[in-house]
Amino acid sequence: MSKKVYFRYNPSTLTYERVYLTAKERFIGVLQNSISGIVVGIIAYALYSFYFDTPSDKMMKREIDVLSTQNRLISDRLDKALDVMGTMQERDDNLYRVILQSDPSTKNSRNTGILNSSRYDELKGLSNEALIKSTALKMDVLAKQLYLQSKSFDDLIHLLGTREERLLCTPAIQPILNKDLKQLSSGFGIRVDPIYGRAKMHSGMDFTARIGTPIYATGDGRVQSAGWDQGYGNAVLINHGFGYQTKYAHMSRIKSKTGQKVKRGEVIGYVGTTGKSTAPHLHYEVHVNGKPVNPALYYFMDLSPKEYDRMILLSETRGQIFD
Repeated sequence: MSKKVYFRYNPSTLTYERVYLTAKERFIGVLQNSISGIVVGIIAYALYSFYFDTPSDKMMKREIDVLSTQNRLISDRLDKALDVMGTMQERDDNLYRVILQSDPSTKNSRNTGILNSSRYDELKGLSNEALIKSTALKMDVLAKQLYLQSKSFDDLIHLLGTREERLLCTPAIQPILNKDLKQLSSGFGIRVDPIYGRAKMHSGMDFTARIGTPIYATGDGRVQSAGWDQGYGNAVLINHGFGYQTKYAHMSRIKSKTGQKVKRGEVIGYVGTTGKSTAPHLHYEVHVNGKPVNPALYYFMDLSPKEYDRMILLSETRGQIFD
């Protein structure tokens, strides 16, 4: 290959004169050409990278797409699992615990300690941050609820184990035999007070009977108190356990003592008219977890279905009350 020859125009002679470059000038020229080539190459690569993905970029994007798809699938499955868990919790609260007469769990207790956003600070800045946080939260919620539901089922198994004892302790008969009843004078609810003449809550049922008629414990339990009770006269309070208490008031005579264990159907006293009473009768109350409830709901072992329906109907009437 022939060596390059350079010429320079001389305006004085109006001719092109040959130029002989020094080694330094030749080096600088080569360096300038090399730098220009490198700069052009960098610019070309940058433009290519901006508009076109490199093989490694394409592989990374593919992996990110796969991970995002897997995250969405996991999130969808977690949604379905949480729906199933919700159904289990609803059955637990509204069926199993109602049958076993146990307090339901609360939503607050199931979600305590989960909804804390600081738990997911380490996920900040990740691609698909919102999706990853949502999936992590669902997994934490499901894990917590699985643990609590497992404990709840353990409790239910324990309650089932005590079911026979619970049935014996549940108030389930009338405190006075049908043959001894003169009438059911008043049921549970708002009634007119016979002495003060104003509407008030009547927290039990009044059974009219002759003085001296036997009064029976309506379930197994222990006498919590027996004696004079202001307004109730001679009264007996039985604690049956499992959240049940029954009260028997206005007795002429008490047969049981405080601390005594009693069985369903055992005589604990006799009908009278002591305390705030206007006629011989038994005032009978049933309390569940400290709150008075309609006693008519607790005669299911003592009455036929027809008699039970009639008792419910009578308990809702606004008959005369004697206390």
